Amino acid sequence: MAPRTVAGESTANTATSITEHLHEELLNSTDVEEFLDELARVAARKLSDPGDEVLCCLVLLRKRKDAAIAGSGAAARALGQIEYESSDSPGMAASVDRVTVLVADAEKDSRWSEYSEAVAGQGIRSVLAVPFQLQGETKAALVTYSPRAGRFEPRLIDAAEDFVRQTSLALRLAVRFAHYSETAANLRATLESRTVIDMAVGIIMAQNRCSQQEAFELLKAASSTRNSKLHKVASSIVDALGQGPVETHYDG
Repeated sequence: MAPRTVAGESTANTATSITEHLHEELLNSTDVEEFLDELARVAARKLSDPGDEVLCCLVLLRKRKDAAIAGSGAAARALGQIEYESSDSPGMAASVDRVTVLVADAEKDSRWSEYSEAVAGQGIRSVLAVPFQLQGETKAALVTYSPRAGRFEPRLIDAAEDFVRQTSLALRLAVRFAHYSETAANLRATLESRTVIDMAVGIIMAQNRCSQQEAFELLKAASSTRNSKLHKVASSIVDALGQGPVETHYDG
């Protein structure tokens, strides 16, 4: 008998091809949310059966950042929003406690009554949440939904946990790349702000024939008087010269 294939499954249908596909996607993605959406789509293709498709979402929790919510489609992302906004939910429990959580029938499960009512209202009967193995305080879970009660039997729970094991490294890399990218962007913004302030100080020094410290104090006083940020006041001073926007140049 020929092996059964999953409906809509791409070439990423083995552990190796899934990993290669996601690593390629990671290199091509412009941000972590784009990568998470593709990860959710791959999960949905991998875990669906012919004529019995599931929806998948991911909820990524990072310290001092808004939660990132991704999905295999618009409906899955809406369900992910319910996971995050509910006071308690399988997805949040799986992420925080790092344990697999199963809701066999949302209409009968009493652990998350408010949540269960919300997802049942979206036509969902069974939910499976599997945590990713991430580092530090970063947490995430793959949450899979089905309109059929009892959908996630042991075979499918094993498949979901195996998928998460295969893809946890790719998600860790995505989170790390996002951190480095955000750090670089913040540094660039800081340097650009510093450049404008230094130019404004130089202009004040030339106009008032004062020292650098005196010019900086005058700039701070103007910021306080106008109740405006120092960078904004400095930009207005530089812009008044009419020489075009300030550009910060980087070597390398």
